[in-house]
Amino acid sequence: MSDATEQGEEQTTQQRLRERRATANREARRILSRPGFTGTIRERLALLRDEAPRVYDLDEPADMYGNRIVETLEDRVAGLLGMEAAAFFPTGTMAQQVALRCWAGRTGNPTVALHALAHPEVHERNAFSQVSGLRPVQVTREPRLPSAEEVRGFEEPFGALMLELPLRDAGYVLPSWEELVDTVEAARERDAVVHFDGARLWECTVHFGRPLDEIAGLADSVYVSLYKSLDGFSGAVLAGPGALVEEAKAWRHRYGGMVFQQFPTVLSALVGLERELPRLPGYVAHARVVAAALREGFAGSGVPWTRVHPEVPHTYEFQVWLPYDAEVLANAAVRQAEETGTFLFARPWAPAGPGLAVTEVTVRSAGLEWTADDVKAAVADFVSRLTE
Repeated sequence: MSDATEQGEEQTTQQRLRERRATANREARRILSRPGFTGTIRERLALLRDEAPRVYDLDEPADMYGNRIVETLEDRVAGLLGMEAAAFFPTGTMAQQVALRCWAGRTGNPTVALHALAHPEVHERNAFSQVSGLRPVQVTREPRLPSAEEVRGFEEPFGALMLELPLRDAGYVLPSWEELVDTVEAARERDAVVHFDGARLWECTVHFGRPLDEIAGLADSVYVSLYKSLDGFSGAVLAGPGALVEEAKAWRHRYGGMVFQQFPTVLSALVGLERELPRLPGYVAHARVVAAALREGFAGSGVPWTRVHPEVPHTYEFQVWLPYDAEVLANAAVRQAEETGTFLFARPWAPAGPGLAVTEVTVRSAGLEWTADDVKAAVADFVSRLTE
């Protein structure tokens, strides 16, 4: 068999697994998280039909090029984050490029210090350098946020420090409040501005024990996602000083982000702020129950080694590491869902080394009905499928 034939068969196998996983996601009777984006178009539109009248007067005129309802959302987010102003963007990728190029113009230094696992470094095809003339440099590769010592000791000047809160690819991890304050102060000592990649900042209040505005207030500017935590259709908001936001709106237009009408997306975000934002602390609390039950379940099921990371989740999302090939784990997870209606591990498994794989676990409203015993029973059933 040729290499090309083997590669084609592998791609076909992976595609079938993705299709089975998507079907299992829709049909599972029990699942820890059922995000809105996995729903049908009818289900997504029902969100606006049922919830939008509670958050905005639908008899008001629709937006045009960022006014009216868009400005309402911008004012709402600026208030929640304790910032002077805010600008709506169609994507976080665009919002952060614009924010950091605006800061570069003010500091005179296009160098952006960030983590090696930061979203722009891993998932955005080098957009900072290729599109916006920025120069990203990696402060650390450790699976945690950069420390104050690393920021103070970094070997070259930088105009901005970008901190992703939480750091998703390291396990949705956060520093302690004291560590975050020290890191921000270290950047200030170097005359750098601080920008928070707060795509999931909404989830961080429980870990820090601080309200959103106090957390965001440490930074000079903050980006938040409108769909990752809030379950909106899409979109992002950049918040910061008024002058910066006004310039950001000009660059938003230049980048092609001045969309004619955006009211469906904005309505979904307003619904998310009203419905999902108050629920997030409860999701975090229950994620800790689920994480503890996973640890206990695997310990009692004869698995030679396992890791839940962080051991006590910092948000309602965390990682699970197991000593099996990713394909074995992925097939066992989908089979469990297909045969029992319980989808314990609904996210893909990724190879993390020889005979080692990792997945992400998210606990939202669908997961609140799971007790610790439910989780442990699902673990025992899942493990039994690893040897089939």
